Amino acid sequence: MTLRSVEPSKKKLWYAAIKPPMYSVAVMPIWVGSAVAFAETRSLNLLVFFTFLISAILILAWENLSNDVFDSETGVDVNKANSVVNLTGNKSLIFWISNAFLVAGLSGILAIALMQGDFTVIGLVLACCAIGYIYQGPPFRLSYQGLGEPLCFVAFGPLAFSAAYYSQTKAWSGTNLAASIGVGIATSLILFCSHFNQVEDDAAIGKKSPVVRLGAKRSAQLLPWICGSFYALTILFVILKLFPVWTLLSLLSFPVAKRLCHTIGSQYHQPHKLLRCRLIAVELHFWFGLLFGLGFLFL
Repeated sequence: MTLRSVEPSKKKLWYAAIKPPMYSVAVMPIWVGSAVAFAETRSLNLLVFFTFLISAILILAWENLSNDVFDSETGVDVNKANSVVNLTGNKSLIFWISNAFLVAGLSGILAIALMQGDFTVIGLVLACCAIGYIYQGPPFRLSYQGLGEPLCFVAFGPLAFSAAYYSQTKAWSGTNLAASIGVGIATSLILFCSHFNQVEDDAAIGKKSPVVRLGAKRSAQLLPWICGSFYALTILFVILKLFPVWTLLSLLSFPVAKRLCHTIGSQYHQPHKLLRCRLIAVELHFWFGLLFGLGFLFL
């Protein structure tokens, strides 16, 4: 094997480890929550918006890297070539880099709180961070009990949306809370889909992910219902006049949902072929969230 053939492979592993597409998970609550705030107030503080956006990305980097560290301690990532810890062989370094990202991200949120003269936003974000820690960190490791998806929903749904909306308005909104449900489900779907290709490794070390608990076949059969739920909720809230009709633009992401369900539904019994299914779930989350948020700007 030549050096030329090794280097692209290494680059692919680093790309998979850093997971650039995954950062849409941090972006969408800020994007949609701020879009709802703009729809209701016709005002948007761009400094607050971009400060929050960068801070959210930094905080998600902390969560991703610290999760790699915590997983390296349980052995669940022993066969995961695209683990940052496995790639560097330096768990301590990754741990401290992750903490630096956390401090930087929280500093941005603190700056917003100081600008507002109100610490509600940083309280909400700290609650998100606490969920991010108990999700994977010792001694809790609640994701190992199959609780990762509901924790993900709360953190990237109602809590993150409330923080984004409050950062713009210093108020609360029922419409914003309703909007958080669909995006929260779509975010949790990414985590759900990530279990299919590692179901055997998870089961081997006692990690009771939903796919381990339900089995790959039943989990694959559940997938269309999960995808259908956030489309159905969008239609329902449009009918109830809680969302503007333009939020139905989010239905244009349906072909991606169909591709995701088909990919996993036809290959659930071949986990080695489902390594990229999480990326399809990220693509679905991105397009659903982007189009959904745009719907609020067309009022």
